[in-house]
Amino acid sequence: MLLDDELLRVMVRRHPQARRLTLRVRATSRDVTLTAPPHVALSFARAFVERHREWVRVRLVRLPEAVPFADGAVIPLRGEPHRIIHRPDARGTVWIEPAVRGMPSLCVAGEAPYMARRVQDFLKKEARRDLAAAVKHYTQALGVEVGRLTLRDTASRWGSCSARGDLSFSWRLILAPAFVLDYLAAHEVAHRLEMNHGVRFWRLVEQVCPNRKEAEAWLRRHGSELHRYGEG
Repeated sequence: MLLDDELLRVMVRRHPQARRLTLRVRATSRDVTLTAPPHVALSFARAFVERHREWVRVRLVRLPEAVPFADGAVIPLRGEPHRIIHRPDARGTVWIEPAVRGMPSLCVAGEAPYMARRVQDFLKKEARRDLAAAVKHYTQALGVEVGRLTLRDTASRWGSCSARGDLSFSWRLILAPAFVLDYLAAHEVAHRLEMNHGVRFWRLVEQVCPNRKEAEAWLRRHGSELHRYGEG
């Protein structure tokens, strides 16, 4: 799709249960997904996208500006702004320096081309540590066991629990305030007792995590902003 003289990628996704054509602008990759029923011709789908060109343009403009993991960029860590500082001659990888004046720093050693990857690896490591601790707390509180803990970069969900008890979370939760990550851990662990979102499930969650509604409200207001950081 050509939009304002720039080529915009449109991913066509055929879904057997789709009854009509739908468009979605993804904040993570700043592109467009078209979901179509299996029988719809590609030419018809292309014409549908062209008719909604202005709709796509408006939603792309509304997306928050992307923030790369680069020297001088400000990113949240556990909800607190940190400025990325490149220390090319320093030893080590990534570390935090407390604020002296202003905000804390996320210092990155090594050559500039590896900065983004080092920052993302650091954030994933921190996310895994925080999530593992929170999951352990809630498995003990609810008297359940879980399987593997996996980190992903999903756009549509922050966490999931499989029937076998394997848990999966978005590593971007480390960017959110700690109570948000904590709530998601409680939510997924509670699925070990109730694999649904019924009344008993929510009662379990609120029993061990009283600030559930506060965390959900934060995600509704700010969750999409977490996808603006890094390469997506």
